Amino acid sequence: MLVGTPATTVHGTCNRSGRAGDGSVLVVETLGPDLYDAIVTSTAVICARGGRTGHMQSLCRSRGIPVLRVAPEDLPDIDGEVTIRIDRHSVVLGTADTLATLPEPPAVTPDDLDSVCVVIAGATDIQSTNAITPRVEQVDTYFIREEFVCLSAGLSPLDALRSGEAEAERYGTAIAAELCTMVKELLPGQRLVMRLLDLRSDDAARITTGVEVADEPNPELGMHGARWLVEEPFYPHAFRALRTHVTERLGQDATLLSFAVPFINDPDEFLRLRRHLALPDDTPLSVFVETPAAVHHTGEFCAAGASEIFVGTKDLIQFYLAADRGNHLVASAYQTRHPAVLAGLRFAVESGLETGTPVHVFALGADLGHYREHLPTGHFMMCTAELQALAHNSHP
Repeated sequence: MLVGTPATTVHGTCNRSGRAGDGSVLVVETLGPDLYDAIVTSTAVICARGGRTGHMQSLCRSRGIPVLRVAPEDLPDIDGEVTIRIDRHSVVLGTADTLATLPEPPAVTPDDLDSVCVVIAGATDIQSTNAITPRVEQVDTYFIREEFVCLSAGLSPLDALRSGEAEAERYGTAIAAELCTMVKELLPGQRLVMRLLDLRSDDAARITTGVEVADEPNPELGMHGARWLVEEPFYPHAFRALRTHVTERLGQDATLLSFAVPFINDPDEFLRLRRHLALPDDTPLSVFVETPAAVHHTGEFCAAGASEIFVGTKDLIQFYLAADRGNHLVASAYQTRHPAVLAGLRFAVESGLETGTPVHVFALGADLGHYREHLPTGHFMMCTAELQALAHNSHP
């Protein structure tokens, strides 16, 4: 089970079309951004490849959609009506009896945390999180990736950004409109952070139609994140149009929205990107730490003016351990609690404490208790569905 859910079983009819099918079980070889519409309308996903922390798996975790990985040779036999047994990590052809199970006592409750940053895929995730009863008061921040905004709005970022200044500005305005809708859903004391575009070439190729996308031998270690943003000539036009539209639409509430730099290694890149985006000195910009180099520059990021630090453990773990998070063949090597990983996380948190800069650490639900015990912080990031499960198990 790559992504779980509080339910014991999920039942539905298999959908192999790759197109949206409300309430169906999506059956596919591997998940990608081109399947966004099919994923978000599914009650569950069955796939043959991928890891727990891939981008689309994170989308499913935000929406509470369980994902089960099966052996590739078994995938063709999964058809018709199926039942996914969440509690047994298995799939049954046809229907299966539902057995009541009691939730395990949580290792951590929301009351054990100082603050929670919820990773979302759209405005509905803000609505569902704020509707949790009793309300989780520790939720003070929502975090969304720009590429998820694109997918939910049907935008193709490279097609727009490579078509000139006018199209780039239209793209930025369209992103801003989506963000304004999300800000309107915030409760008092809450805010929204958008991680700037971090589209790898392999994912970009699947949603780009009008321009050529570079064929990189290893996109994970290629031109994306900060190193791509500083080279993209029209992204500053899009970003300026975005901020202008947000200010016009939201007025003073525009301060509830801020931005984070993805996939960055050092403060030189951070300052170059600020200059490239022509950001005024008083405009906050935070850093998403997800490489070992970034971990060891956490203090320098803070000194260079980073307003806060978000630690992306999913990528960080794969780079620390040389274990592709999307490759099920090395799943045993992808260890979320490895001593080297914990040492890096502790260094980042302590660097933030020394400079008074907030540091938020992403944790899968199963690791939250362990991280809370071993890291000197109560500031954590988690996906919507995992927060809902945590709250539910704390107040059954």
